[in-house]
Amino acid sequence: MAEVMGFQLRPHQNRPDVHRFVEKVLKFVHGGGKSTHPHSPCPTSFLEGKVSAVCARAPGRLDCMGGIADYSGSLVLELPLEEATFVAAQTSREPVLEALSVPLADEEPYRFCQLPLELVRSGQIADYASAGEYFASRPEERWAAYALGTILALVFEGKTQLTDGVRLFIASSVPEGKGVSSSAALEVASMLAASSLLGVTVEGVELALLCQKVENLIARAPCGVMDQMTSALGEEGQLFALRCQPAEILPPVRIPPGVCFWGIDSGVRHSVSGADYTSVRVGAFMGYRIIAELAGLPVRPGNRPGLVEVEDPRWRGYLANIRPSEFEKEFCSYLPAEISGEEFLARYQGTTDPVTTIDPARRYPVLHPTAHPIYENARVERFAALLAEEPVEPHLEELGDLMYQSHESYSRCGLGTWQTDLIVELVRKHGPAHGLYGAKITGGGSGGCVAVLGSPKASRYVSEICKHYEAETGYRPYVFVGSSPGAIAFGTFRIVP
Repeated sequence: MAEVMGFQLRPHQNRPDVHRFVEKVLKFVHGGGKSTHPHSPCPTSFLEGKVSAVCARAPGRLDCMGGIADYSGSLVLELPLEEATFVAAQTSREPVLEALSVPLADEEPYRFCQLPLELVRSGQIADYASAGEYFASRPEERWAAYALGTILALVFEGKTQLTDGVRLFIASSVPEGKGVSSSAALEVASMLAASSLLGVTVEGVELALLCQKVENLIARAPCGVMDQMTSALGEEGQLFALRCQPAEILPPVRIPPGVCFWGIDSGVRHSVSGADYTSVRVGAFMGYRIIAELAGLPVRPGNRPGLVEVEDPRWRGYLANIRPSEFEKEFCSYLPAEISGEEFLARYQGTTDPVTTIDPARRYPVLHPTAHPIYENARVERFAALLAEEPVEPHLEELGDLMYQSHESYSRCGLGTWQTDLIVELVRKHGPAHGLYGAKITGGGSGGCVAVLGSPKASRYVSEICKHYEAETGYRPYVFVGSSPGAIAFGTFRIVP
């Protein structure tokens, strides 16, 4: 661990965003960070001046291929972004967990949350379920579930008893609602900073899985694991390769010199807890349950209504392990386009997904959400193989076509928007003649970011696409470009005010 006041950082930590964060932290020692926000209860002095703080940094991610197939066991390829979230963790004599979030580029607006430790010590918040209830009952503080929830997870897992309070000072350049996993960056940075502060050893994979647990069970967002794994374990300038069964790390895929990825923000806010994402996820697990029935796999009740367990030596519980030819021959024709929750529960009792529930009154799409991860996994496998071949230039058009196929599959699932479609079509119109080969909506879909594949010379045409998009929509897109190391490779550093 490096110490900062003389900026004694390891060489790879000596970055401009680290210096900006340290400057931001020091403004909030002894009343330096004041706000004119009329409704905020935040104190004007957040960090104690004579107590050191442990700091961590975790990047957002650009979903290049794989996306929503992660929860069905697909291979995914993710790029850790230049944009990142910083967290400084400091012990407190006050019996309270506190989080203050301040944008890295600006002091306002900020968000503040306090959680009395007495709620934990008295047993009112005793497990993931009660923690989820606590934040669900406080919508204005739900953002803090992703940060303070990581400390609670360390308690629930028996890793610490929290004898002192803890403060988390947060500053992030990862924009929210853009589909680049701001939530995972916040979780990973918070977990790493807090565990280091408390003397708790949490290794990289375990840290990522605990962060996913926080998002699923405390923040109650049904995400897969690729976001947390990439933010924690990604490597700068390489595609993080993860087979989500549940978290098998493969060798990273090198991005060749003649290949570039950009992320173009559509301006349409995305959330993994949104109804579209959730209904598609439920539909995929419904499809797996129906396929298990067709295949004659043993099924038994789970530990709650609507949840079942499937004994599955054939595909090990993952749709992504079904080959497209196998799906087409044996199962595709038997899957309904959609089904009501009531009818599904009556016929099949439930799904194997522990983080979603089925609404009997709702109709769910089944066929396309089930087909997506089966075909997507095959596309990602081919994408990774093509990038690994030398030279890669002859394969750029096929790589791009795989991205277009993925985008179209999202749309069939109901996760497209006309804005993201517009960006993809603008990329397609410029095409290989301008060094642009492919594009796809990312992450959970329904807005957010579009990943673009091209050659380095295409940067000027990406700017043209953004101008055209602004003329059509009135929104000037933010462009994500560049990469940085994951939280584990970056490490922690200490600020001594």
